[in-house]
Formats: sequence, structure tokens, C-alpha cells
Amino acid sequence: MKINLGIAPIAWSNDDMPDLGGDTPIETCLFEARSAGFRGIELGGKFPRNPGTIKYLLNKFNLEMPGGWYGAHLNERSVEEEWQAMQNQIELHKLINSSVFIFADVSGSIQGEPIIPLSKRPILKDNEWDDYCNKISEISKRLSDIGLPMSYHEHMGTIIQSEQDVYRLLDNTDDKTSLLFDTGHILFAEGDYESILKKYVSRVNHVHCKDIRKEILNRSLSNDSSFRDSFLEGVFTVPGDGCINYKPLFETLHDNKYSKWLIVEAEQDPKKANPLKYAKIGYKYLNRMLTEVGYQV
Repeated sequence: MKINLGIAPIAWSNDDMPDLGGDTPIETCLFEARSAGFRGIELGGKFPRNPGTIKYLLNKFNLEMPGGWYGAHLNERSVEEEWQAMQNQIELHKLINSSVFIFADVSGSIQGEPIIPLSKRPILKDNEWDDYCNKISEISKRLSDIGLPMSYHEHMGTIIQSEQDVYRLLDNTDDKTSLLFDTGHILFAEGDYESILKKYVSRVNHVHCKDIRKEILNRSLSNDSSFRDSFLEGVFTVPGDGCINYKPLFETLHDNKYSKWLIVEAEQDPKKANPLKYAKIGYKYLNRMLTEVGYQV
């Protein structure tokens, strides 16, 4: 069974902090991503928003684009307001034949705040969950109807961060609401990523392979650091350079016939962590682990 390997451009230039890699041309990112072995790349802030230009760049470097981050405000908006706000990105992804719509709700998010600790992240109240899940189900249905399924990204500093948040979201939305399974964010939130994957593997339609440097994670949690300070300290890294053993996760995916995309995503300061060097580390490790469990890369 074949599997698709891609990478996120956040290793080359950071959308939340444009000064990190801000002088790196998108062409450098694409050339190095392909040089490291990857077949796909997600949408990032450095890409032009003209679908024709994106198609040209992808063809030039022989890459596909399975999806890209969309920061929603659905908890603060109506379904209609959010749906209208999504249209430009929907049209872009349709024109370049993306496979998923990566949806993260940044209502009240503190992920980009330099001094707000993660303990102060927004949390849905018990009486807000039903309405929120109904809105997510409706957006998911609309995305499914146009052939661009939702992939909900649990993310540090947002209303869907913890293991309990993921359970509650998936248990109270219909099966058109799929999950973007992100190992690094789940571990950072002190969740059990193996248990989540085993329980909800049928709802997973996109995977981010983000590894963690355990000693920096422990320090960040102990100090109740902000998300931004944590990743600037180097809490995230590529698979093969952190503490996560991906082999049992890939065994679960393989046993359940998952054959979509695995995306290396590790936001780091490119001056401290050379993007091409780390892209190669991630690709080499994933290629070895996937081959061992029976995938063809």
C-alpha cells in the first residue's frame, strides 16, 4: 500500500512570525522540499494566492498541494459568515485539486501571543459545546458536498487543544467531520496520541508528523510558557529528532488502510534549524519507519 509524504513550508518561513525566514523565497522552499524527497507541500503564507501561479510553481518543482491552514472564527461567527469567509481558500484548493480543507478555529486563540501562558487559552463552556458542534457539522457537510472534506486541526492555544476536547468534538459531530491528527500538538497538550489514533482512526483524513524535544516540553509545561516562546525555544522538531516513536502509529494507520498524506510539520527558527537539513532527517526517518510496517513510499 502506498502512502504520500509531504512537508509544510513553516520550516522555511513562519506565517505567525514573518521575521522567521522572511527573506527566504518560496522557490527555495519548494526546491529544497523536493530535494529532500517529498512529493507534496502544504499552502503557506509565502505562496501567491493566484491559483494559476501556484499551479505553475507546483509543476515546476513536481509537487502536489494536499491542503493548507485556514484560521476560522466559527465560535464567534454564524455558519453563513464563516462559509462566506472561507470561499477564497475553497476556490483556491478546488482549482489546484487539494484533497482536504484544513480547518482550525482561532477564535480567541493565544498561539501567537508572546507573553500569554498556555494555561490562559480559550475554553468552551459546557453550554457552548452543542451549538459549536452543530456549526462544525454543518460546515463539514458543505465541504463534503463540494468534494473538499474538512480536516479539523486540534492546536495548542485554541478552543480544541486537549485530548478531552478532541473526544468531545468528534463524539458530537457527524462522520463528515474528520480529524487532522497532529502528534506534536497532542503530546504538547499532554494527550495520549496512540489512544486517540486507535479510537478515531476512521475519522482521520490527514496527518501532521510533528515531533517533540521532551526536555524543552517539560520545561515549557513547568514554566507555563507561551506557545510562541515554546517553539522559539525549540520544542518542536521533525520525526527522528524528537521523543515520539512513530512506528506503532504507522502500524495503526497501515492496519486501517490509511493511504493519504503524512506531512512533516515542525515550526522552528530556520537560523537555528536549517530547513533542508531537518527536512532530510524527517524524510529519512519516515521512509524507514513506513517501509518497516509495510508501506510503499
